[in-house]
Amino acid sequence: MAHAHSDSDHAHHHHGPPADGNFSKAFGWGIALNLLFVAGEAAGGLWANSSALLSDAGHNLSDVLSLALAWGATLLAKRRASEQYTYGYRGATIQAALLNAALLYLALGFILWDTIDHLRHPAPVNGPVVMGLAGLGILINGFTAWLFRSGQKGDVNVRGAYLHMLTDMLVSVGVVVGGALVYFTGWLWLDPAISFIILAVVGYSSWGLLRETVRLGLQAAPAGIEVAAVRRWLLARPGVTGLHDLHIWPLSTQDTALTVHLVRPNGDNGNQFLRNLQHDLQHEFNIRHCTVQLEDEFPAMGAHGCCDEQVQ
Repeated sequence: MAHAHSDSDHAHHHHGPPADGNFSKAFGWGIALNLLFVAGEAAGGLWANSSALLSDAGHNLSDVLSLALAWGATLLAKRRASEQYTYGYRGATIQAALLNAALLYLALGFILWDTIDHLRHPAPVNGPVVMGLAGLGILINGFTAWLFRSGQKGDVNVRGAYLHMLTDMLVSVGVVVGGALVYFTGWLWLDPAISFIILAVVGYSSWGLLRETVRLGLQAAPAGIEVAAVRRWLLARPGVTGLHDLHIWPLSTQDTALTVHLVRPNGDNGNQFLRNLQHDLQHEFNIRHCTVQLEDEFPAMGAHGCCDEQVQ
């Protein structure tokens, strides 16, 4: 019986952005710019009596909180492991992503309540103010989204920030159009109607993020990894006749772990086999933390919680 564990951090640059890296400045810039914009947009929404502006300001405020949580979790994930936290604090990124998704939908609920009230009691809207502030939002949100564009494919936290900012930019475009329509037509119902559209767009665009963060929180295999494909790949390794207790789960929004028992009845040179296996798992599936145990034969049936797999 042979056992090996890999927790390597080398060659991380081959798969996605660094966990902290260049995004600390992006988070800082995004938070500062959006805080200023939220203050201006909320004041303008109250002055112009625009529910669309107020709903956009409320959503931008939730984005500020989301950016702060994601940034804090990213910094926390850099802390070294300890005796009690043997994997370190990487799991904070998953918890932050899940909390951010929940806060987003909570904010949408409050905004919906306010929008319904404005629809029941329409009031005059200052079109030029609405268009001016929303136009500024296009620039700020577009710039913030650009800051996160390079890392949005490798980390659900960064992708969440990117999608929030990109969505906000598109929403601001809608607010500009709505402000112009209200200004030129005088149809006051258009402002809350556009707010409903904003809510629908944000809710729909964020659903995938919410679903993925729930999956990560439940320690499901990351969406980009097909467990069946990993199982087939492992069974195809030289000398492997079966496997059992294959588990794949996220350590953070970036790091994936794997444990498995491989059966190699006639296995020789096990150390070299394990080194090659760990290298290939990282290259093929971006699994950088793996624990592999080699066995000469299967243990007694029922000794493990998963069904055994054998090469036919």
